[in-house]
Amino acid sequence: MSDFRIGHGYDVHKLVESIPLVICEIPINSLKGSLGHSDGDVGLHAICDAILGALALGDLGTYFPSSDLKWKGADSSSFLDDVLRLMDCEGYSINNIDCTIILQSPHINKYIPKMRQNIADACHVNINQISVKATTTDKLGSIGREEGIAASAIVLLKKDSHEH
Repeated sequence: MSDFRIGHGYDVHKLVESIPLVICEIPINSLKGSLGHSDGDVGLHAICDAILGALALGDLGTYFPSSDLKWKGADSSSFLDDVLRLMDCEGYSINNIDCTIILQSPHINKYIPKMRQNIADACHVNINQISVKATTTDKLGSIGREEGIAASAIVLLKKDSHEH
């Protein structure tokens, strides 16, 4: 394998009333939350898929299938921890992560610094290696109608200089 690997991840969930909205482990003040088998954290799901993709190790569903009841309501940070262990076993570390949250409402810009810090802490990297951005779809499509939320993430992994 090469010294650098790029991976892309994407996740989308339905928004429903009366459940919490959690993005990158941050509770968001919202009337609708992300419906998922786990906690529905689209940000962390996309990041996990990006890391797995960079390593050519499958996807989130390969390791945490929604058909498995043990993942029902699971905290997505545990998924990220497991994916980071797989990455470490492969001899790679995070160079940088760029994640975009696609959500019509509510606006989440004020939560982004905490999201970046959570990801940086979980990945044991500097916050300057983590980008989180937010965008809307200008009221187009299911996300624009506030029926869903999505996230896209790109990660660059670098080969560790020491052998495992």
